[in-house]
Parts: sequence; structure tokens; C-alpha cells
Amino acid sequence: MSILKQKRFWKQATVHGRDGGYGVMLDERAVNTPNKTPLIVPTLPMAEAIAAEWDAQSEKIDPLSMPVTRSANSALDKVLPQQAEVVAMLAEYGDSDLLCYRAVGPVELIAQQVAAWDGMLDWAANEFGSRLAVGEGVMHVAQEPALLANLHAEVASFDHFALVGVHDLVSISGSLILALAVTRGAVPVADAWEKSRVDEHWQASQWGDDEDASANEALKKQAFEHAERFYRLTLT
Repeated sequence: MSILKQKRFWKQATVHGRDGGYGVMLDERAVNTPNKTPLIVPTLPMAEAIAAEWDAQSEKIDPLSMPVTRSANSALDKVLPQQAEVVAMLAEYGDSDLLCYRAVGPVELIAQQVAAWDGMLDWAANEFGSRLAVGEGVMHVAQEPALLANLHAEVASFDHFALVGVHDLVSISGSLILALAVTRGAVPVADAWEKSRVDEHWQASQWGDDEDASANEALKKQAFEHAERFYRLTLT
């Protein structure tokens, strides 16, 4: 049974070992993805989180209230069929990483970028063999091919479930380095979020908060935190 806009028909969601992983049953019916792929996930905590989301539904199913279920569906229906393409797309962020593009002024913003980002580039240099080059403005900064190959290999090491979390960590922050630092436990997700928002927070400090922008940022932060949570659920 896949997620549909329909009324709740089950009494209880339960977790069962299934085909080398874990599935969720709604009474006697197995949960499938929207593409009707059996929803079999790699860890018991992930399956338990999915079952809890189903049990929390009231009269009508609300997919927006089921982020773990939606991420697991994406792993099976979207990432798995094109995993090599997803890996390549994420690895390309290493050649245009947020942390490598610095402001030309004012000096206060430059100092904030240095304080937030240089330590992460130092960490990445230690982990992946060399330091990403840094430039000013928006002109492309060429990176060492060997370093980019190492970053690609790191991304390729994730399975399709982990890649769902990594994808959002990268795409929301604009930084492959921040995402990999989160996955390796080198920086807490809350700190990584703050580091990814240096430019936006600078602008807000100069021009004041914008209600729509603040609401959009809150949604992005929630998605960023969920991405880290989902990634952790693939490991437990």
C-alpha cells in the first residue's frame, strides 16, 4: 500500500523483518512506495520512525507530516534507479563549493566568512588530501582533479538511503564540505547550518529581517535538520 490521500483504515502500524531489511505493516497490509516498490529500509530505527509516522495519522493521511516515510520513498523510487547520476551531481558541488567563494567586501563580512569557513576547509584538506582553492566574487575557482576525485569517491561510498540525506544537506547548504563534515560527525548539524547562512545573516543584519525570507529560512533549516536525522537513521 502506497501513500495516498485517503482515510485511515488501519488500527496499528508494526515493524517486521523483511528481505534482509525492515518493512512496515498496517495491520495485515505491507506499506509500499508510491511506485509500488516494497518499502524495505535498512535499519530498525528507520522502520520504527516510519511506523510512528503512520500511527500518528488521524482520519486522513497527510504525507507532509511523514518526512521519514517520504525520504525512504525517495531513496527507493528516485535515487536507486539513477544512483550514479545522483552521485555525480552531488560530487560536482566540490568544484563550486559555497566555502570557496568569498566576498570582496566589506571587511566585516570577509572576517565572518573566514571565521566560519576556513576551519572547515582545513578539516577537508586533512580528510581528502588537499585544500580547496578559494577566490573572491563569483568567478569559477578551479580545483585540483585529484581532490575532486577523492570527493567523488566519498559521495559514491553512500548507499541510496544515505544519499537522500546527503543530497539535502548539500543542496540546502550549497556546500559539499559542510555536508560531509556533518556525516562524519566533524561538526554538529546546527553549527553547519549557521556556517551555511553567513551571507544571508549578514544581509539581514544590514537591512533588517524580511518576514517571507525568515519563514523560508525556517523551512530550509527544518529540512536540513531532517536530512541529518534521516542520514543517521541509515547507520543505526
